[in-house]
Amino acid sequence: MPSYFLGLDSSTQSLSSILLDLDTGEILDDRALNFDEILPHYGTTNGVLRHSDPTVVHSSPLMWADALDLLFQQMKHAGLPLGDIKAISGSGQQHGSVYMTSLAEKQIREMDIHGTLADNLARVLSRPTGPVWMDSSTSSECDEIRESLGGREGAVKATGSDVTERFTGPQIRKFSIEEPGAYKQTGHIALVSSLGSSLIAGQISPIDPGDGAGMNLMDIDALTWHSGALEATASDLRTKLPPIAASHSILGVVNPYLVMKYGLNPAAKAVVWSGDNPCSLIGTGLVKPGMTAISLGTSDTLFGAMSACKTDPRGEGHVFGSPAGGYMSLICFKNGSLAREKVKDTYGLDWDQFSASIRDTPVGNQGALMLPWFDPEIVPKVLTPGVRRQNLDAEDAPANCRAVVEAQMMSMRLHSEWMGEKPQCIYATGGASANQEILQIMADVFAAPVFRQETANGAALGAALRAAHAFKLDADGNADWEEIVSPFTKPVESSKVDPNADAAALYEEKRKEYAAFESAQLSV
Repeated sequence: MPSYFLGLDSSTQSLSSILLDLDTGEILDDRALNFDEILPHYGTTNGVLRHSDPTVVHSSPLMWADALDLLFQQMKHAGLPLGDIKAISGSGQQHGSVYMTSLAEKQIREMDIHGTLADNLARVLSRPTGPVWMDSSTSSECDEIRESLGGREGAVKATGSDVTERFTGPQIRKFSIEEPGAYKQTGHIALVSSLGSSLIAGQISPIDPGDGAGMNLMDIDALTWHSGALEATASDLRTKLPPIAASHSILGVVNPYLVMKYGLNPAAKAVVWSGDNPCSLIGTGLVKPGMTAISLGTSDTLFGAMSACKTDPRGEGHVFGSPAGGYMSLICFKNGSLAREKVKDTYGLDWDQFSASIRDTPVGNQGALMLPWFDPEIVPKVLTPGVRRQNLDAEDAPANCRAVVEAQMMSMRLHSEWMGEKPQCIYATGGASANQEILQIMADVFAAPVFRQETANGAALGAALRAAHAFKLDADGNADWEEIVSPFTKPVESSKVDPNADAAALYEEKRKEYAAFESAQLSV
């Protein structure tokens, strides 16, 4: 039987899938369904439901369930070998939550084949919509939970992150306070990932440590529910949450509903799902400590694998469980490509001219420094936007082009040092990873080689690789992560950018100046 594995990703705007052949190292199918386009009757914009209060952002679990049916219909009509799939796993947008009655377990286990997944799910929802990661309406609830856990330091030590508006715990607390009747009727609380896993497996699914860590409810050291966090969040919460289970856990075979409707292999294993960030870690090939990825997108994101649990005392970074074992870090910098583009546009340059400007200026920029906070920044926390300059003439276009990139790489290094593990190599992804000058500054600032990687649909790929790993581990008693991921996560050929030793030494000294400048501006 072929070694086919399916990975699904229920993201904010779409449901995507990757079907891979582990024996040949080939991706057999890669597809995505946009929620707004295929399910317009849910009334979403970019996959979410807006509210008169702009801080409130929800989505419908029924839409996610409907999309699963449509995706399997498409794959069946395309003639894909669904009957040969050995295992399925998935990825879900982190922090989104789903609320179901105590009848959910029986309903999911005994699905009506004549209805859709959404029809079955609709019978047991205790809340028609649920908040997603874009919701920031829980500031007061965050303050209350944080205080109960001993302040920011206590919350970080307990759960791996400061108590954060978009995280699930504060959202549950708000629901329990504002809708106590509906909360009382809630027998099961799921994440986007565990809902998907439940529908695929035909049973209430546990939550894995990767996604559980994004709730402010999990003990980051013990990888179990944290009693103090549960008590600070809502009454009887422990009875409403599923257990936490390892990312390689196999729940059994797939839901008979999927076998009968779409011809899935009845022996296919249903593997616990995880969050999109942990799955992207696997889909990028970061399965060993010291491996780091930097995504250069609208926001810049640094994430990597850690062997031990180390938390950020400033509460800027987040720590999740890694599906490959150990932990992963994640730090998000809001002023990413938009800041670079702002500098480019300010001086009327195109991207080739922007790159030429960097080449025409010396490493270190002759002491010129920038803090490119064009928008309010997440890391470090800056509420009042505005560019700050030191020894930098605002009219000097080339110097400002270099300054914005040096500043972003310096900030990433400075605010990731709490991880305690120097990157041995960096995988660069996202649109700006095609810019050689940016990658050279990255390599020099971190004193580590940089490889460019094209990871389209990385979360779904990571989910498929997780399914393969869990299947092999169950079948053979062992499974080598590097052997599994390497055929699918190789960097772009000849993309390696080595650090320049002299430049790396100069940036090592310049880092201190940058830290002092940033500190002074944050205290203003």
